[in-house]
Amino acid sequence: MKASIEFFFDPISPFSYLATTRIDELASRHGRKVIWRPTLVGVTVTKVMGLKPVPETPLKSTYFARDAQRLAQIFGVPLRRHGLKNVNSLAACRAFLWVQERDDASARRLVRHLSARLWVDGIDITPRETVVAEAASLGIEVGDLSSEEVKHKLAAAVDYAIRKNVFGVPFFVADDEPFWGCDRMWMLDYWLATGRLPSFDDLLCRLFQD
Repeated sequence: MKASIEFFFDPISPFSYLATTRIDELASRHGRKVIWRPTLVGVTVTKVMGLKPVPETPLKSTYFARDAQRLAQIFGVPLRRHGLKNVNSLAACRAFLWVQERDDASARRLVRHLSARLWVDGIDITPRETVVAEAASLGIEVGDLSSEEVKHKLAAAVDYAIRKNVFGVPFFVADDEPFWGCDRMWMLDYWLATGRLPSFDDLLCRLFQD
């Protein structure tokens, strides 16, 4: 049996949102399953790496915003800058874990929906009530997101991501090979198809084979 792909995500990232639209289909083409794993990228960036979040980093933030728009065009999905301040995904990630324990497919659907609500519709997904209401609109029940059990589950998920050296999202691990960024999903695709990394000539052939 082929090993599953680990997919680390955080809905506050536009690049994570883009990855949620493609990762399951990509893996399915290669007969792989995907384990979706939430993380809080702000914890990794600010507390572990000691860096500013990208939106607060001069020069870099402007480029990343533009790159997100370009990648959205390549992925064929809508994306717009929401302009919201202090958005966090604590409730969204807790909700994912609560639902995942009961129905993994519904948990994935919820994350895709919440990610799109933020990065397409400009809806602030920070409030717990908003997350619960969005889940209800999909027919998905969400329990008590303030319980110690669900808090512990998310803390453990973040700790696991750090142990796996996840420093940003989206982040994929396939056969112990790490890939960071939705702009590396083509590399992940090649790895899954061949079991190796491509040469530059392989890449050119892949781009212009048609």
